[in-house]
Parts: sequence; structure tokens; C-alpha cells
Amino acid sequence: MRVVVNGESRDLPDEATVVDAVSALGASQATRGIAVAVDGEVVPGGCWAERVLAEGESVEVVHAVQGG
Repeated sequence: MRVVVNGESRDLPDEATVVDAVSALGASQATRGIAVAVDGEVVPGGCWAERVLAEGESVEVVHAVQGG
């Protein structure tokens, strides 16, 4: 199935979850310092493995960075 991850179209397996989308970016599956929204709705870190994605959904993965 095709979804948009951080503005880029990606092929993910059917029944892919938020964890699969985060992994597709090469990011750690650890939820600390990472926020994810699917079609503009934030998905809590504890729900990533259960949140199944649908064809055409848009996933935004944001990494927190420290600095000033």
C-alpha cells in the first residue's frame, strides 16, 4: 500500500502500522523524542503498534532536537 511519510510517497506492506512508517524512515522505534501524527491527528507512542495505516494516509514523523 502507498502512504505519504513526511511528504514522500512510500510503499508499505498491507496492514502496516505507525511502527512500520517510523522504521521506513530509519528512525528508532523508541517513542522518546519522536512525535507522530496520522492525517493531522497525534498518535500516542503507546499506540503505534496498534494503529494500522490505510492506503493514502499521511504520516508526519517529527524528531525533537535539543539546542538553543
